[in-house]
Amino acid sequence: MDYTLENCQKFVDNWIHDIGIRYFSELTNTAILMEEVGELARIMARQYGEQSFKENEKDLDLGEEMADILFVLICLANQTGVELEEAFKKNLEKKTRRDKERHSGNPKLQKNRVSGT
Repeated sequence: MDYTLENCQKFVDNWIHDIGIRYFSELTNTAILMEEVGELARIMARQYGEQSFKENEKDLDLGEEMADILFVLICLANQTGVELEEAFKKNLEKKTRRDKERHSGNPKLQKNRVSGT
């Protein structure tokens, strides 16, 4: 499968109807999204912050938590008629216009410059 956002939205919709029976309500999915973000925050605080992992948290997977968030976000997009691929493109264009010179002129960003992968 070609994992474009458009295809992912179609795949999730098919999965929901074939396996999940139906979508949870938008409000329920929003609450689930917040719960999943909290799980990601827990891993981040332990892996990159000052907190240490508890014994029962040793097997937590950062990528899996991010994928959980993406899945629920795609559900919400499908439910509300948002085409994520188009929305993402528009958002990047907006950020590029707005922040083109803002970040390059920020001395806080220049002193510890690291690149994302």
